[in-house]
Amino acid sequence: MNVARFAAIGVLGNAMDSRVAAPMRALVRLLGARGIRVVLDADNPLAPDVDHKPLETLADKVDLLVAIGGDGTLLSAAAHAVRADKPLLGINRGRLGFLTDVSPNELDGKLGAMLDGDFTESRRALLQARILTANGRELAANALNDVVLTRQQPGRMIDFATYVDGHFVNAHAGDGLIAATPTGSTAYALSCGGPIMQPELDAIALVPICPHTLSDRPIVLPGSAEIRVVAEARSGSPGEVNCDGQILGTLDSGDELNIAVSDRKLTLVHPPKYDYFELLRSKLNWGRSERLPTDSSR
Repeated sequence: MNVARFAAIGVLGNAMDSRVAAPMRALVRLLGARGIRVVLDADNPLAPDVDHKPLETLADKVDLLVAIGGDGTLLSAAAHAVRADKPLLGINRGRLGFLTDVSPNELDGKLGAMLDGDFTESRRALLQARILTANGRELAANALNDVVLTRQQPGRMIDFATYVDGHFVNAHAGDGLIAATPTGSTAYALSCGGPIMQPELDAIALVPICPHTLSDRPIVLPGSAEIRVVAEARSGSPGEVNCDGQILGTLDSGDELNIAVSDRKLTLVHPPKYDYFELLRSKLNWGRSERLPTDSSR
């Protein structure tokens, strides 16, 4: 790896959060001591002596983006990284942090090694969602984790049908549907009973949300699949479409939602000895149960 690759690094995060502000200051000092140019969001009040750029153009001015916070912060930063085709690293200050690899107490160790060129990269697939309304309007967005169709009105189910590559799959009634990338398989989809997929897989998981029919189960599709979701006329409630938690639009009778793998990808930067299965063990507490004390009198 070229150790001079990251000559300028953009740092993103909620500086108003004390849990984020402290490691952000430490990171700015660490990067400055190494002679790396630091760029912060123009609205960030920290470190007034470093460069500040508007959030919309910040990614264009740097070689690497670092997001400090939880997975939500990284997902927000990912949109900027994808647009500018820049790599992204996450520093965890959230609760679970599947996408944020480095903790603040590892800045000198893991991050230092990464700045010296000891890191790995992974290319992550994104989904593109397009809403086509009955009156001809089109809305589109990308998602790193998932595209979620969910009911708008509490206590009311939504009815919709799914098609894959032009073939009818199923008619659904329930709270909605999740289309998840392998990266997003450990997010909302996991809590709805979806499978865990290795990030390198070329696949999409379709996971029903609280289906009315218990036989309506998750299904894994190839990454080449083109998914069409059509809102049924008898639906008791309009649906809402979210991409990585951001509202794209509503899905009402006669509207359809098209989902496919995007032609864009996100590059995530990982610390030395990154191990996806170790991450799963850590975040999901696999293998953590304690053995019962041995009764020596027996």
